[in-house]
Amino acid sequence: MPPTTVPQALQAAAQRQQQGQLFEAEAIYRQILAGEPAQPQALHGLGVVLFGLGQKDAALRLIDQAIGLKADEASYHYNRGMVLANLARAEEAIAALRRALALQPDFSPAAYNLGQMLRGCGRFGEAIDAFRLAVRLQPDRAETWLSLGIACGMNGDAAQAIAAYRRALALQPDNVQALYNLGNALYLQNDLDESIACFRRALAVRPDCIEAINNLGVALKARQDVDGSIDCYRRALAHRGDDPEALNNLGVTLFNLGQIDEALAQFDRAILHHPENKTAHSNRLYTLHFHPDWDGLALRREHEQWYDRHARDLAREIPQHGNDPDPDRPLRIGYVSGDFRSHPVGLAILPLLEHHDHRQFQIVCFSNNPSDDEVTRSIAACADQWHRIAGWSDSQVARQVAQCQIDILVDLSLHMAHNRLLVFARRPAPVQLTYLGYPGTTGLAAIDYRLSDPYLDPPGTDDCYTETTIRLPRTYICWKDKCGDRPIGPPPALARGHVTFGSLNSFCKVTPAVLATWAKLLCQVKDSRLVLRGPAGRTAQAVLETLGRLGVAPERVELVERLPWEQYLDLLGRLDIALDPFPYPGHTTSLDALWMGVALVTLRGRTAVGRGGVSILSNLGLAHCIARDPDEYLDIAKDLSRDLPRLVEMRAGLRERMRNSPLTDAAGLARDVEAAYRDVWKRWCHKHDPARSVDPPVPRRQAPDA
Repeated sequence: MPPTTVPQALQAAAQRQQQGQLFEAEAIYRQILAGEPAQPQALHGLGVVLFGLGQKDAALRLIDQAIGLKADEASYHYNRGMVLANLARAEEAIAALRRALALQPDFSPAAYNLGQMLRGCGRFGEAIDAFRLAVRLQPDRAETWLSLGIACGMNGDAAQAIAAYRRALALQPDNVQALYNLGNALYLQNDLDESIACFRRALAVRPDCIEAINNLGVALKARQDVDGSIDCYRRALAHRGDDPEALNNLGVTLFNLGQIDEALAQFDRAILHHPENKTAHSNRLYTLHFHPDWDGLALRREHEQWYDRHARDLAREIPQHGNDPDPDRPLRIGYVSGDFRSHPVGLAILPLLEHHDHRQFQIVCFSNNPSDDEVTRSIAACADQWHRIAGWSDSQVARQVAQCQIDILVDLSLHMAHNRLLVFARRPAPVQLTYLGYPGTTGLAAIDYRLSDPYLDPPGTDDCYTETTIRLPRTYICWKDKCGDRPIGPPPALARGHVTFGSLNSFCKVTPAVLATWAKLLCQVKDSRLVLRGPAGRTAQAVLETLGRLGVAPERVELVERLPWEQYLDLLGRLDIALDPFPYPGHTTSLDALWMGVALVTLRGRTAVGRGGVSILSNLGLAHCIARDPDEYLDIAKDLSRDLPRLVEMRAGLRERMRNSPLTDAAGLARDVEAAYRDVWKRWCHKHDPARSVDPPVPRRQAPDA
């Protein structure tokens, strides 16, 4: 028998709705409204049904009508918020959910979904507050603790994230997502053993969880179990042959082992299957710098392809900039990096930040770090403003940059990990440049300038970059002494009776061509030894076998894994001569070695990256240690190894030479960089206010010939 009253009809419609019989529920609601058009419960119910049927705009209109008739009903505002969220009208959805909570403070679904919306908007602090309310209202709901953990992690509070994930797991011990996220959070805290245990627990529950397999590989790699890491990525690919994360991670791991061709093959596979994968594409570009067959012009063409595929369409989002075109006013400089931490970029930017003139340059840092450390805190202390952007979308970061009214935005990553190049593609600041990550090109039309120096970019190299090159007058970078006054002893060869060559650079730079050259050197210098920083396991065995085939007995080679700082300095002290790899030489490691009195031999490369050692040694007045080709590289190393008095003299004087060089003159570098900023700003001012005259460029001190 059909229902005879409106309450009975509403109850029947609600029952059909709960059972998933949406068309039947719709018919009943429409029947009610035909007789009573202003029935708020029926309007609301029909709106919810139509939303379930995909008619979002109609659903919103009906729910709004219901609210107009009964504005104090929390559930109406809640469902209005859910429809608005589905329509991507985030701010209105947030307001509706807040209204629902104001009317019914114990409305836990409203608190939970408010947290989800706020987290999606990058408002992590507010999201955490909403999730904390939700867990107070429903403390036994694992999903809410999990969401709280995610928000805490995105807000940079790893400890609170870990605590929330543990609460979720106490409620649901086999919750794979909680295990996976806890593993990630512990990884960022460098608790590798427990991180690995979490990923393995997740895989015990769901053996085909590709994400857990991949991140287990990442954690094993961080624990220096490279073989186990590679096995994980291959396992992931056995489950899903085109998995982009596994292909990318395998490529990165092979790259770190110096297997450049093999790494490029994995990146190419990732791009072939997923053309939109900008991360794998960026990794491919960075890896090309380590390949001996690529020159600057070829690299530029590859970078332009990245721009065409991933960034060109973002030009439509470039705003009009309202920055005051006064050439002489104080400027707001924004630095963007994922490496404001104990990383070569973080360590290199710190001396510059410590010496900026804050009367003329306000410093705003946008940190995309996956984790923080003491270096992060030192960098943050140098900034006038600090914004943590990890987890933010590119458009959210671009809006934040614009709100900060940045005049000059500086990219410090190029195509390295954690870059935010798609922020720069939107040009949120009127002047943009790239610096420090490595001296290359981004390929982005929206990045105007790149900083370099006369040695990295001699005349005739400007066409290798999409940006205009600005050559700092002396050096591209400054080194901050972190070795202290640790004494420098005589060359170890005096006591040992043989010369020890070494390279403590990342093993990714030790390519087959480099190994072959070093083997030839060892064969030509009797009884010499070679110390390398390299992984254990299969790779170490392969290196020893390769050198053995080239005539070098394994007892003459020492492979050392990553060491704590003090042991690393001790190892540097055991070297007589540091060998720069090629085509991608060392930088921070080279400077550390020179400070410890170790002579350095470098090979002039075909790219700016490949001329890093040239810049260092030229600034020290040691051009005689720069080779033009591999044969001369061998000759210089052999000559040094056979002239112990010369090594003694060099070792005794290198630290003082560095102290008196531009390489440790952080204040001088800051003035040079600031002069470059002022120059490019004046150019922009002239372009946007031609009535103003432009001062001639600041005179540059001339650098000596290399």
